[in-house]
Amino acid sequence: MQEPLLGAEGRDYDTFPEKPPPSPGERTRVGVLQNKRVFLATFAAVLGNFSFGYALVYTSPVIPALEHSSDPNLNLTKTQASWFGSVFTLGAAAGGLSAMVLNDLLGRKLSIMFSAVPSAAGYALMAGAHGLWMLLLGRMLTGFAGGLTAACIPPGPACVLSRDWVGCVLQVYVSEIAPPSVRGALGATPQLMAVFGSLSLYALGLLLPWRWLAVAGEGPVLVMVLLLSCMPNSPRFLLSKGRDAEALQALAWLRGPDADTRWEFEQIQDTVRRQSSHLSWAEARDPHMYRPIVIALLMRFLQQLTGITPILVYLQSIFDSTAVLLPPKVDAAIVGAVRLLSVLIAALTMDLAGRKALLFVSAAGMFAANLTLGLYVHFGPKSLAPNSSMGLGREALAGTEQPLATPTSYLTLVPLLATMLFIMGYAMGWGPITWLLMSEILPLRARGVASGLCVLVSWLTAFALTKSFLLVTNAFGLQAPFFFFAAVCLVNLAFTGCCVPETKGRSLEQIESFFRTGRRSFLH
Repeated sequence: MQEPLLGAEGRDYDTFPEKPPPSPGERTRVGVLQNKRVFLATFAAVLGNFSFGYALVYTSPVIPALEHSSDPNLNLTKTQASWFGSVFTLGAAAGGLSAMVLNDLLGRKLSIMFSAVPSAAGYALMAGAHGLWMLLLGRMLTGFAGGLTAACIPPGPACVLSRDWVGCVLQVYVSEIAPPSVRGALGATPQLMAVFGSLSLYALGLLLPWRWLAVAGEGPVLVMVLLLSCMPNSPRFLLSKGRDAEALQALAWLRGPDADTRWEFEQIQDTVRRQSSHLSWAEARDPHMYRPIVIALLMRFLQQLTGITPILVYLQSIFDSTAVLLPPKVDAAIVGAVRLLSVLIAALTMDLAGRKALLFVSAAGMFAANLTLGLYVHFGPKSLAPNSSMGLGREALAGTEQPLATPTSYLTLVPLLATMLFIMGYAMGWGPITWLLMSEILPLRARGVASGLCVLVSWLTAFALTKSFLLVTNAFGLQAPFFFFAAVCLVNLAFTGCCVPETKGRSLEQIESFFRTGRRSFLH
């Protein structure tokens, strides 16, 4: 039977297999061609992560603008602003759960493309909003699209460093199309693109009014759909559906016409067969199954309780409510740039130190940052900004004897520096390592269900925290949530010391034996 011609480079395509082995130079050219195709497909997919990061922090510059809106239908109260900020996470939770069905029904590529529909509709609703319901519906739709995309594409650089890549990003598009030689580098791109999307929103917030920020969000969505329409489905998905010939064609296109894909094709077939069995309820009650699942769930829960989501969602409002040296919009953009730099550094250095050591340092840094922010708000100077009356902690500041800030006081750099420390601490430990440990400690057969539970717990916790942030701040002052986040970081330190195993340098077999027997000698 004639071999697939997908990937042929023109009239000189040679259908005869008899030819001498390629020279080193020819192999290099084949590798470059192969990587270009994979890079293009990856770029098309991770544009969804860019939109996710952009949509997540959309409220940061928009809530302050709407709090001062002259339109009574759009002038947000604190309760309305809390819904506008938090409803995104409910949409993301629904999108993540939907992905568990759509990934198997449509495939990873079509699921990512499908996310463009709610995303485009959500941005259109917010851009043309004439009432609160349009803002909330648009926000929820972009959250649904973001949750769906995040479930179809690896969530961060943690999986890059895992020794079990396939298990870590089981059934996701980028991992399924990338060859091993570039899989690590490509695995870092989803979180980098998400963080770059957030930075782009902060930067555009310096230039554009809030409606045009929503219009700008449509651009990456359109480009993503156009590019993905030219990309193949993942070979793993096609094999899982019994479409072997299409899977081989897709693999040949991704690897190039001169690449020997037979061995890789057989490996994918074997993996698909091994992953077809499901976890039974009797197995789930075994301690070696549920113990790592409980640890992973608690890590996702505690990760969100550090305050990362409400801080990102209300970043500009937080700076609006404190005495800061620079304009709040500029402070937010600086923090976005620091976040991008921190993620880059974390992706390059994470595997140089032990997991527990990085978790300890990360929690300690976030504790210091949150405590500093709380103390500064409580004891520091009050804001002199003209819009401070709409600040998050106005009631708590009323009647206090706090000194007024002067525009040139270097003390007013404290909020910016503390927030930068928090973002760096999160990026170096509790942000990515929770995903890395999931890939290392979760049993293979339980990984799909457990990962879905972890995502659900994470987003629901983020919703509860983001929804209550403005209300707690309005009632008790801006310092209250930061003191709470600082206390959670102390809990994280204790949890790391008591419950988290050190997995660096350990094989997956050693880690599984540890949970089966409880003998720490397996990890030494």
